[in-house]
Amino acid sequence: MAFPDLEYRTTSVRESEADALLLALPPVEGDNAPDLSDWPGLRDALSAVGFSGASGSFLRVYAPEVTTLPLAVVGTGAVVDAAALRDAVGAGIRSFTGFATVAVAAPFAEADLWTAAAEGAALGGYRFDGYKSEAPKARASRVVVHGTAAADDAALKLVAETAASVALVKDLVNIPAEWLSPADVAERAREAVTELPVEVQILDETALREQGFGGILGVGQGSERPPRLVRLDYAPAGATRHIALVGKGITFDTGGLSLKPAASMVGMKYDMAGAATVLAVVRAAAAVAAPVHVTAWLCVADNMPSGSATRPGDVLRMLDGTTVEVLNTDAEGRLVLADGLVAASREHPDVIVDVATLTGAILVALGTRHTGVMGDEQAVAGYLAAAGEVGELAWQLPLPAHMVEELDSPIADLQNAKIGDPAGGSLFAGLFLRHFVGRTGDEADAPRIPWVHLDIAGSGTLKGAPYGFTDKGPTAASVRSLIRFVLADLDAEA
Repeated sequence: MAFPDLEYRTTSVRESEADALLLALPPVEGDNAPDLSDWPGLRDALSAVGFSGASGSFLRVYAPEVTTLPLAVVGTGAVVDAAALRDAVGAGIRSFTGFATVAVAAPFAEADLWTAAAEGAALGGYRFDGYKSEAPKARASRVVVHGTAAADDAALKLVAETAASVALVKDLVNIPAEWLSPADVAERAREAVTELPVEVQILDETALREQGFGGILGVGQGSERPPRLVRLDYAPAGATRHIALVGKGITFDTGGLSLKPAASMVGMKYDMAGAATVLAVVRAAAAVAAPVHVTAWLCVADNMPSGSATRPGDVLRMLDGTTVEVLNTDAEGRLVLADGLVAASREHPDVIVDVATLTGAILVALGTRHTGVMGDEQAVAGYLAAAGEVGELAWQLPLPAHMVEELDSPIADLQNAKIGDPAGGSLFAGLFLRHFVGRTGDEADAPRIPWVHLDIAGSGTLKGAPYGFTDKGPTAASVRSLIRFVLADLDAEA
């Protein structure tokens, strides 16, 4: 996992021994311009290069009265809140390449926003050690954030572990599918928590068959690389809440026999981002010793066409006995998640959250930056509050009662797709998943376990230009929100 080492100091940034300095500044002209009297020569230097202070604007500056070190400035915009500062510092570290150690300061931000600056630096400094013959200019390997608030080791550790979890997701999603089979994902999951108090259980294809995981097996049966189910359990003593996370882990999605067009197949190594996300959240919870029981279920399979692949019209039997007519083998994520939701439900957690790059329809509905959110009102509200606190975009979508009848199959309990009818595709998928969420007790009329469904098919990947701390490629969308969701749930208990 490649992201900068973080430090926090209360000394002046101008006394830093770093290789370069980065200042996050609001607009320096106008009625609300900051007082730069303590920074002689800076206003003239900024005016000379046309610095606007607009959000994400980045410029190198020559200001010898401020520092003899290389200096860059990045705009926060006029309103300097946590989200603005996080994005600004992230954009600055992402752009300010070629220096091993960069010192960062936001002299006109509220003192307690230093954690946002640190998080932005860590997120913006991520780099994937990929396969280029000549590596690009390196981003900083160490960032020192300077501020005036008292140091808080626990807060800095949470920032670092959050960044590490985001980096873990990006690393896994960036790896080509040829080197990341279902078995590889399972072993990498084990390695990611090997030094943490997390119990790991891996079911191979034999165990999956013996236990009745028909969805995961059905999706993976066309591949030479058999599927896996990974259960990660962080259960600290004294925990009073249990959160279950279920992640879609399609290591490559060709669409199966419902083969995708060639252009749509590009990037389908990203289809295991949901599984990587739930792994990362359990890892973070354990790393910061959160007193919350968190279990993750990684539903991992290769969706490939072959003579042994599931055919359109075949019927699969899910873990709970539900039969599903598979009309579209490219609607496979909901099939593996169904098994995962049933398995998670059997432990009667307090809430279940599933995460998946599930539907192309979510891009049509919400674009590429918002995560689609569905589920029970109270649980969804909790997730949306957490997302708002960390600055991740998310939007609630309905689960319409009138669409439930569309799930019915003439020969099985359910069908996995509406062929020829694209209307409400994301909602149909959400309703399908809800069917597999269990009850809070064994009684037939017991309430359904509170449940949240996150569709990150749009938000999980950035294909356009980088912005803020977000680089082109996998974004690790919902990781920070889910970490906050776990910790906020703890706050509610307190």
